[in-house]
Amino acid sequence: MALARHLAAMRQRAGLVLRVEYLWPALLPPAALLGLYCLAGLLRLPQHLPDSARLVLLVGWLGLCGWRLRAGLRQVAHPTPTAIDRRIEQASGLANAPLSTLADRPAPSPDARTAFLWQAHQQRVLASLGRLRTGWPHLLPRGRLARATGAALLAALLVTGGLAGSSAPGRILAAFIPGRDDPDVPLPRVEAWITTPAYTPDAPVFLNTGGDGASAPAGTVPLPQVPQGSRLTAIVSGIATPPVLRERGGLVLDQRSMQQLDAHSWRLNATLAHGGTVRLAGRGRTLALWPVTVLPDAQPSVKWGPNPGAPKGEWRTRLPYEASHAYGLSALTIEMRLAHPARGMTDTRVLSLPVTLAGHPHSIKGMLTPDLSEDPWAGMEVTGRIVAQSLSGRRAESTPATFSLGARVFHSPLARAILDVRRRFALGQENRADTASDLEALGDAPGPIHDHSGMFLNLAAVIAMLDNSLTDPHTALVGATNMLWDLALDIEDRRDGDEASAQASLDVRAAQAAVAQQLARLRASGAQDQNAKTELDNRLQALREAISRKMQALADAALRNHTAIPDLPGFSAAGNKAFSNLMKQLQSDAANGHSEDALKRLQDMENATERMRNATPQDLAALARQMLAQQKAQEQMAAATDLAARQTGLLDHAQSRLDERLRAQAHRQNDLADDGDGEASNYTSMPTSELLRQLGLPVPQENEQANTPPAPPPPMPDPAKAEAQANARRGERATQHALERATEELQNEFKALTGKTPTAYDDARTHMRDARKALADGDDAAAATAEEKALEDLRKGQQQMREAMKGNGQNSTPSFLPSFGSPSEDSSSGSGGSEQGENGSGQPTDESDGADDHDPTSAKRDPLGRKLGEGSDQSPDDSTHIPDTVTRQRAREIEQELRRRDSDRTRPQQELDYLDRLLKPF
Repeated sequence: MALARHLAAMRQRAGLVLRVEYLWPALLPPAALLGLYCLAGLLRLPQHLPDSARLVLLVGWLGLCGWRLRAGLRQVAHPTPTAIDRRIEQASGLANAPLSTLADRPAPSPDARTAFLWQAHQQRVLASLGRLRTGWPHLLPRGRLARATGAALLAALLVTGGLAGSSAPGRILAAFIPGRDDPDVPLPRVEAWITTPAYTPDAPVFLNTGGDGASAPAGTVPLPQVPQGSRLTAIVSGIATPPVLRERGGLVLDQRSMQQLDAHSWRLNATLAHGGTVRLAGRGRTLALWPVTVLPDAQPSVKWGPNPGAPKGEWRTRLPYEASHAYGLSALTIEMRLAHPARGMTDTRVLSLPVTLAGHPHSIKGMLTPDLSEDPWAGMEVTGRIVAQSLSGRRAESTPATFSLGARVFHSPLARAILDVRRRFALGQENRADTASDLEALGDAPGPIHDHSGMFLNLAAVIAMLDNSLTDPHTALVGATNMLWDLALDIEDRRDGDEASAQASLDVRAAQAAVAQQLARLRASGAQDQNAKTELDNRLQALREAISRKMQALADAALRNHTAIPDLPGFSAAGNKAFSNLMKQLQSDAANGHSEDALKRLQDMENATERMRNATPQDLAALARQMLAQQKAQEQMAAATDLAARQTGLLDHAQSRLDERLRAQAHRQNDLADDGDGEASNYTSMPTSELLRQLGLPVPQENEQANTPPAPPPPMPDPAKAEAQANARRGERATQHALERATEELQNEFKALTGKTPTAYDDARTHMRDARKALADGDDAAAATAEEKALEDLRKGQQQMREAMKGNGQNSTPSFLPSFGSPSEDSSSGSGGSEQGENGSGQPTDESDGADDHDPTSAKRDPLGRKLGEGSDQSPDDSTHIPDTVTRQRAREIEQELRRRDSDRTRPQQELDYLDRLLKPF
């Protein structure tokens, strides 16, 4: 059975070999035709034809190959069993055709014995076959001409392929694919760049366009990071068919478009959405590869600042905000909704407050302090969100915050009742008819409305507006709420029956509204609009006059009520000056285009006038006492400044005599050391203590006691000059005594005013006594040292006075006036007003009233009057004296000598230590 199966397998294999031999002659002609076309492709003959002609040639040639193949296949015969056995016998070298015995049968029908013998004979023949073979197909063409032609064609293909090298596959593909170029064709010219979105300041990014055909371009380099939404533009020249842009590595291209510029030029555009690699392909080749890193456009970062809402007892609402975005902010809005709407409430509006942005900032932090007390939601809890929008169009909202809106305090019961009706109507809890009925009931009640015709007419106009069915609902709502608010303010102003004060308050509010309107116009027209500036000046003058009338009305009311007001000359002028300073800063901000700061000044003014509206005669008396205390404090500060100036004069006199003596001594030393050639003296023989004196530096006691060569004796003074100096010392002693008594008197007065004693004045008096004693002894050096210490004590005393007055409230803002005293830490400098709140912050000051900036002794100053310590971490040594008689050259020579001695380690250790300390700062 195994021999039979082996024979069957050999017959199948032999049949396959015969089929290949029968089929191969049919395949040779089409293969020769294809080989001939490949040879033409390697020689780049079809590529020189236009794409249409190449397509016709390819179709015709492939058609010829197909016809010849079909004709050859029709002549292919199937191998017979006899042919298969003959092939096996031939390949296996079997003689006498043994396989035919296996297929033979006895001629007559054999009997059983004969059949058994025949089968035994076949088995013996099968076993004698041995190893069978089928051989390989014979593929060589028949005939010499055919073989020579095939060999020539194969040799030509090998030679041309070797010459083409790595371009051989590309040439063959280009020959068989019309519209594809082979690698030897020059690449088209590519110009590509990435344009960033308009909201970014980045310049266009030009791309590398190198490549090497179908493979990845050589020299591709990573590109700079570009923002999301950037636009890729590529211009391809020298290509007949349109190129294409494709994504690789996760890149997403949006809104791709293509434009044909001419017959061989194309423009491609694509929007970059995500990072990856862009592939530009054309005519079957890669023209360029660009790795791109795309930065996603994140949402703006926006959040609330600390403690939003109205502080207790304040009518302004604090709205702190923070926002930022990498490409800049285009809009910032604060939106508020009612946090707990009451039953029946139909007011579903959104209260929006836009934040004015200076340009398109990348980051902003500030605070709005609007007056929302007129809104029907005043005093109610709202939920606020900050909405930020970036230049790229992204929008983000902050985490919601719940807070209360500011509300004004009304003491009049009638005003509160009217505001309650106004709120219910504005929030939709009452209809027009019910609101009109409530207002009629309030009008019938006895009170100030019946006593004042203007109030009565105002209330009647509101009721008529509500009862008129022809009035538009929105017009009726807005008109009624505005008129009722003005009516409530008027009733509150007249609750004490002061007609002049109420009229002044009305004038102030109208003038402030006019100024705010003009500021808005000036901001819209620009800071160069002279007409708008002139109109702003006129409206500020009207506001100044209205405030003056209000202050006069308060003073008259205090006199009528017999309120004790201290006799303070210029009280009204001082109050007007406080507002005038604020208005001057407002005008300056508006003229310089700082509209936000100007609005902040106006807001500070509104805060002050609101406090003034609620002021009582007792508040006015307290204000007058506070202003009187401030005036006394300023007078005492001026006296302290005068004391320091006079003490400085005494120090100058003593120092001038000391300098004169040092000049004479230095001149005598130069004469003694002169070598006759006009050369300067040699400082190597001079003791260290004398060198220090030459430079005006203090000499330690141990150096005075060291064994040094004796100094030349001092020159004999001129008797007339000595007498003049003695007379001058006697006069200075008297002046010093007077300054000592004045210092004591100033100390006592300040204690009576503030209850605190500047301890530095005690030290100043002690040093003044030492100076008097030194002047009596004729020791100008000791007198100068004592006077300098007294001057320093006077400066410390001034600082202690300032701190005591600040802590005692003498420099605090009066009850309803802007800050007009010495500049305080809370006063605004004109910038960053949006970040300041109220209650004094952001209010301007009158710097001309303070003595800090004009007092030459208020801080340590150098001989030129400049403040010391600016830009240096080292404080000057007050005992150091720089004589003006020592020239720069001599001072330099002495300094070099001191350095030489400091490097000499054989000198006494005390002297070396002192020289090290002296020269270390230099």
